[in-house]
Amino acid sequence: MTLLEEARQGKVTEEIERVAALEHVDSEWLRNRVASGKVVIPANRHRRLEKICGIGAGLKTKVNANIGSSPFNPCPEAEERKLRVAEDAGADTVMDLSTGGDLNEMRQHVARTTRIPLGTVPIYQYMVDYKNSCKPDLGNLMLEYLDQHGKDGVDFVTVHCGVTRQAIESIEEERLTGIVSRGGAFLARWMREMNEENPLYSRFDEVCDVLAQHEMTLSLGDGLRSGCIHDANDRAMIHEMLTLGALARRARAKGVQVMIEGPGHMAVNQIEANVRLQKQVCDGAPYYVLGPLVTDIAPGYDHITSAIGGTLAAIAGADYLCYVTPAEHLRLPTLEDVRNGVIASRIAAHAADIVKGIAGASEWDDQMSKARKSFKWEDMFALAIDPETARAMRKESGLSQDEMCTMCGDYCSMRQGTQTARKN
Repeated sequence: MTLLEEARQGKVTEEIERVAALEHVDSEWLRNRVASGKVVIPANRHRRLEKICGIGAGLKTKVNANIGSSPFNPCPEAEERKLRVAEDAGADTVMDLSTGGDLNEMRQHVARTTRIPLGTVPIYQYMVDYKNSCKPDLGNLMLEYLDQHGKDGVDFVTVHCGVTRQAIESIEEERLTGIVSRGGAFLARWMREMNEENPLYSRFDEVCDVLAQHEMTLSLGDGLRSGCIHDANDRAMIHEMLTLGALARRARAKGVQVMIEGPGHMAVNQIEANVRLQKQVCDGAPYYVLGPLVTDIAPGYDHITSAIGGTLAAIAGADYLCYVTPAEHLRLPTLEDVRNGVIASRIAAHAADIVKGIAGASEWDDQMSKARKSFKWEDMFALAIDPETARAMRKESGLSQDEMCTMCGDYCSMRQGTQTARKN
């Protein structure tokens, strides 16, 4: 029996109890959310997570960090260092998106060593193993890959089940950037060459059976997400979302937890409507968004463009932000890029949680304000979302712990306010 099925039968599982304690919510309330599909708890039954997390309505907005080798840099040691940086920076989950080197070794090592839930995109392994060629038995091979990822301890998988022949009809005529998802682009090419429907769609029930066997959460991939502002919310993207809503209902019926992936690039004024539409057509399933990036003209700063979009999306109801690093569109991210990407997304998530009234969100800010007012620098560092950077910047000033900062010096408004209060 899967976690979802147990929740439906009224059982508060260990996973639900652990998440409820972390989120400071009632365990029965959380069980109801899991049972309805509005919250998922990615937790493969083959390993016990040190840091579990719940994703969905009423919980803190979560942040995912992507790592993974590339054909240009297939070094597993480098990606392991990025994993540690992502964890230390506060990522809630990590995805291994490797496309270079020994993918089995990389995934299995990450599954053994990570403290947080692990996600993968199994079609990447097919593309690497078969050198991006289209094989008629793609469906059977993908089921085998899904099964292996489950046995290896993967907690959630992205599967591009909504990229259908009908959905891709308008892509070439309407889009500036076409299909920007690697998995989505491959499946579109496979369908054209084979003149057949996407087997991940046509054999969806079999996909769900494999996932249920290992207690893997299904992340329905946005293979037709927008890769630029111009392409946001076009026919292909909306068609895919509607398809994913129908598939989500089928997945839940088979006992599989499911979340929906979304954009991509999207103008600020389109984000709220997109999130509200997803929540409606997907019956409140958790929404997992990449950004969204609110402009296309900031390479090198896309951790900022995505943080702006992520904040707005989360306020509107998105539950899960995939980080974007400063290296997006430019190169494989460095360790510093990974740290900056995680921190930017965590800031976005927290800013939204204040608006959403998530337990403890505004209290965190109040504690920081009190420490700042009292010039308690160590308290400020401990409360900072990135203590290491805050402490390093303070140290560079050369001032003692009881002094104001170098911005205002003797003209510090808080210092003057404190002195005035003492006189009165």
